[in-house]
Amino acid sequence: MRAWFFILAASFTIGIFIRSLYEDAGKLQLLFLIAAISTFFVYPIHRTRSVFFVSLVFLGAMLGIVRFEISELAFENSFLRAHSGETVFIEGIVSDEPDVRDDIVFLTVRAESLRDGASRLAVNGEKIRVAAERFGNWRYGDRITARGLLLRPEKFEGANGKLFDYPGYLSAKGIYFEIKSGTVSLIGRGEGNQVLSALYSFKEKFLGNLARVIPEPEESLLAGIIVGAKESLGKDLLLDFRKVGLIHIVVLSGYNVTIVADSIVKFFSFLPALYGSILASSGIIFFAALVGGGATVIRASIMALLVVFARYLGRVYDVTTALVLAGFMMLVQNPKILVFDPSFQLSFLATVGLIYFSPFVEKYVRFLPERFGARDIARATLATQIFVTPFLLYLTGSVSLVSFPANLMSLAVVPSIMFLGFLGGALGFIHSALVIPFGYVATVFLSYILFVTEKFSALPFSSYTFQSVSIAVPILCYAIFSVLLFRRFVKIKE
Repeated sequence: MRAWFFILAASFTIGIFIRSLYEDAGKLQLLFLIAAISTFFVYPIHRTRSVFFVSLVFLGAMLGIVRFEISELAFENSFLRAHSGETVFIEGIVSDEPDVRDDIVFLTVRAESLRDGASRLAVNGEKIRVAAERFGNWRYGDRITARGLLLRPEKFEGANGKLFDYPGYLSAKGIYFEIKSGTVSLIGRGEGNQVLSALYSFKEKFLGNLARVIPEPEESLLAGIIVGAKESLGKDLLLDFRKVGLIHIVVLSGYNVTIVADSIVKFFSFLPALYGSILASSGIIFFAALVGGGATVIRASIMALLVVFARYLGRVYDVTTALVLAGFMMLVQNPKILVFDPSFQLSFLATVGLIYFSPFVEKYVRFLPERFGARDIARATLATQIFVTPFLLYLTGSVSLVSFPANLMSLAVVPSIMFLGFLGGALGFIHSALVIPFGYVATVFLSYILFVTEKFSALPFSSYTFQSVSIAVPILCYAIFSVLLFRRFVKIKE
């Protein structure tokens, strides 16, 4: 049964992939359906496993294309399409946390009405990306008005010379239009979802508790590590983290989420199985919502929830099944993340590398001591970096040459930082003085990571940028990786 699910999930993904790259692929729906039916019913009378396999492949590919076509209906039925290229006056609610940059802030606005002359037209909640002033103190749930030129996002050339599919990237977030310049005014507050408003308010106060004790930029780094808030670090420091391959720490990678999820599960382990499972699951969902629920967070959270369910049901947790199921569920919910969301792609590649490629690198890190988890960190870091680098190189055109030592020196203190940060922030709700001891110790560790980042990024060979990287590079690399993994799988079976 599991094998059939893997086949269906893989073919479903292939269907989405084909439709993501080729708009005319929608015409293949009927062809795949006919092929699936024909394979199953028209083949010889004896329906062998191979016949069912082929039929399932066609069926899955068709369903993938259909699911993508359904996701496109939001744009095809958009009320705003008729006003694209016009200067509009929009009123709506900020439906996500503001995306704060160095000199500007992007607001995701769920539009409610559009003023056309003297009349006001309903928009029915379509999302618009609105650029506003950096220091406007914008919040989730704000009611705003925005006046400016309504435009469809356009592709642009990135620093690596590659064309970035900006429209596709925004469409994966349900956004098809933007107002890049204009006038944005606040007319009300607190009109978003009450649960999310409470979560974001809690996060703001939680980080405020830590900010009373921990100085900058250490406090901003801590906010990035525990809740993924990276806007205050500044462009230069973020660039340094990218150069040394530590940016995954700041943007709340699956590693950070796994640490939190594992801690939540252990915290409730003393309770009876049912209550412990319910509270642990609630805690994981609460944390995912608190930090914004990006693709990496959702993937790691689903896999963590499956661990909880497996333990409660007394079943063996199979990491491959969990990974495939997590990806399948995410693609069913939002098929556009497969091609248009780099965080989804990198998260799954990193997880595959960690799970399946670690045995290949284990013998190269045996010289390291097991104390403080140095060998485990080195094995995980090396495996994920080797597996992710080809695709990352294609995306960005650059590769960090100091990533392994920088990660090896930094990741060992991340769990301690997260523990101190969460404990200090929580105790701050009782009394600000309780934050002091935890904040001071956390500051030492945070300063250490900043020191490592600064020294490695200052090296002239810290990273190398290629003029252009062909798609053939990751294809060739992953073909080689696939052969290695297949040979290892066959050897284990023997």
